[in-house]
Amino acid sequence: MAPTNKADRKAAVDASAWMFNVVTSVGIILVNKALMATYGFSFATTLTGLHFATTTLMTAVLRWLGYIQSSHLPLGELLKFVLFANFSIVGMNVSLMWNSVGFYQIAKLSMIPVSCFLEVVMDKIRYSRDTKLSIAVVLLGVGVCTVTDVSVNTKGFIAAFIAVWSTSLQQYYVHHLQRRYNLSSFNLLGHTAPAQSGTLLLLGPFLDYWLTSKRVDAYNYNLVSIMFITLSCTIAVGTNLSQFICIGRFTAVSFQVLGHMKTILVLIMGFFFFGKEGLNLHVVLGMIIAVAGMIWYGNASSKPGGKERRSPSLPTTRQQKPGSLSDSNEHDAKV
Repeated sequence: MAPTNKADRKAAVDASAWMFNVVTSVGIILVNKALMATYGFSFATTLTGLHFATTTLMTAVLRWLGYIQSSHLPLGELLKFVLFANFSIVGMNVSLMWNSVGFYQIAKLSMIPVSCFLEVVMDKIRYSRDTKLSIAVVLLGVGVCTVTDVSVNTKGFIAAFIAVWSTSLQQYYVHHLQRRYNLSSFNLLGHTAPAQSGTLLLLGPFLDYWLTSKRVDAYNYNLVSIMFITLSCTIAVGTNLSQFICIGRFTAVSFQVLGHMKTILVLIMGFFFFGKEGLNLHVVLGMIIAVAGMIWYGNASSKPGGKERRSPSLPTTRQQKPGSLSDSNEHDAKV
C-alpha cells in the first residue's frame, strides 16, 4: 500500500501546486488590469520590481523564523538566471508595445516549442508521439482563442525573439537549478528575488519612462491605488512561489502547456467582469480545443515513455535538512 499512498500523496500535492499557481496568476492579472486600466498605473517594470521586493521580504522572514535553511547557489549561476529573468520581463513589455496583440500571442505560444527544444538538447528529453500531438492541439486551441490581428515589424520581431528565448531559458533554469543544487522553491527564491528586485527597481523607472513617457514618481498616488499596488505585491508572492514550485516539480514545458489554462480562465473571468466583448463562437471553440489538448497532454506525458530523460539525472550538490520548507521534489527518469 505504501507506493500507492505515496503516489496519491504526490498527485494531491501536484494538484494543489497547480491550483495555487492558477488562482494567484489569474488573480494578479485581474488586479493589475484594474490597476493599470482604471487607475492609470502603467509602470509594469517598476511594479514587477516591487513584486520581487515583497517576495524578498517574505523569504527573509521565513529564513529568520528558521523555516528556510541556508543554501548555496554559485554567483555565476545566479547572474545567468537574473539576466534571463530580467530580459524576459523587459522583452515581454517591449514586445507588447511594439507588436500587434495577435503577434504578441503567437510569440507567447512559441515558448512551448522553444522550451521543448531546450529540454531535448540540454536534458536529452524524449517525447512520445501522443505527447507531441497533444502539445500541438493545445497550441491550436489557444491560438484560436487569442490570435486576432497579426502584423510584424523588424524591431517588434527582435523584441519578441528576445522575450521568447529569455523566458524559456529562465523557466528552464528554475527546474535546472533546483535539480542540480537540490534547492527548494523557497531557497531558490531567496537567492534570486533580491537580485531581481534590486535590478528592476533600479532600472524600472527609466524603462517605464521610455515605454510610457510617464514618470513613476509623478504618478498621482491615492489610497485606492496604493491598496491595489499592495494587493498586487501580496498576490505576486504566491505567483512567484507557485511558479517555482510547479516548474521544480515538473518541467518548463509542462508548466507552459498546462499553464495555458490560466489564459482560458482569464478570458472567462474577463467576460464576467469586463463585459461580453471578444467572447464569440470561435473563442469558445478554441477554449474547448485547448482544454482537450491539456487533458490529453496530462494523460500522454504521464504514461511510460510519454516523456522521459535518456541520460541519468544531474548530480545534486547538497541535501535538504529535516524540518525545513521543501517542495518534495522527486527527480527520476520520468519528468
